Amino acid sequence: MRGNSLASRSRLRRLLVIVFVLVVVCGLSAAGVWYLGPVAAPQGETFVEIEHGMSSRAIADLLAGEGLIRSNWAFLAVRFLHPRATLQAGEYRFGAEQTPFEIFDKISRGQVYFVVVTIPEGSNRFDIAAILEGASTIKPADFLTASSEAESIRDLDPKAPTLEGYLFPSSYQVTHTTTAKQLCRMMTNEFRKQWRALTPTALPGAEVHRIVTLASLVEKEAGLASERPMVAGVFSNRLRLNMPLQCDPTTVYAALLDSRYNGVIHKSDLASTNPYNTYTHSGLPPGPIANPGAQSLKAALQPSAESYLYFVARGDGSGGHHFSATLTEHEKAVADFRKASR
Repeated sequence: MRGNSLASRSRLRRLLVIVFVLVVVCGLSAAGVWYLGPVAAPQGETFVEIEHGMSSRAIADLLAGEGLIRSNWAFLAVRFLHPRATLQAGEYRFGAEQTPFEIFDKISRGQVYFVVVTIPEGSNRFDIAAILEGASTIKPADFLTASSEAESIRDLDPKAPTLEGYLFPSSYQVTHTTTAKQLCRMMTNEFRKQWRALTPTALPGAEVHRIVTLASLVEKEAGLASERPMVAGVFSNRLRLNMPLQCDPTTVYAALLDSRYNGVIHKSDLASTNPYNTYTHSGLPPGPIANPGAQSLKAALQPSAESYLYFVARGDGSGGHHFSATLTEHEKAVADFRKASR
């Protein structure tokens, strides 16, 4: 009987040990799942900038400080399991709930956050500011302020009143921390790249100013790419003969600068004394009125040799123009346009 009692107590002790071990294992497993589980981000989404050269511990401290993980050890534990992974610098956006494993995977894959901002050809500074407002990255007012300072382009164009004309139209990747000045620098750098491709030999600053200003008018007036050299030729011919350019987009730009443009050109706009208005001032305006693309820059560099002095829209929906060398021919083309418009 005594032997049976000892055996029973031994089995009980073994059972208790097993139960204890299972409880500890389950507890540790639950703690591990909780510790390495997702954490609700304080603001629903969090932006983190990982700089070049940051150590794994520094990244872990940063993530813990932003409340994305429960402790820096949670990230370091995942790092221990992936010793060969490369953690890439950049800005990252993390959603409402992500585990340390998901966060580590995003950083090791280099899935940096950015927004693509596309600037169409012919956009002016005010158009670009409106585009940025829709992108929710850089404040429009900050961009207008940054683009009004022309110092970064003075080496090319000492006469540039602003960066207008040199903010090359293209697609740009901007992050949550990109500043207006940085975006302007990206755009002017792209202009320099395109300009060098078109003009391998450096031109005097005054010539650069003239060509870019002329190209901006061409960009706003030419409906078809094939017509850009002819539009540039018309303006070049009128400048040579000291004829006023009478370019409607310059009147619009003048009204924009005066904060009075409402989408329609009025007689008061045509009579405006703003120096950008080419109805009341001869020659080119003081600077570009928009940001031309490569084709318009090329057209300004190589305008058509035709003797055209006038052009008017065809009115057939093609986007093309009728070009004329005489006023009589032009007046007939205008009459045809009005007839087609009715």
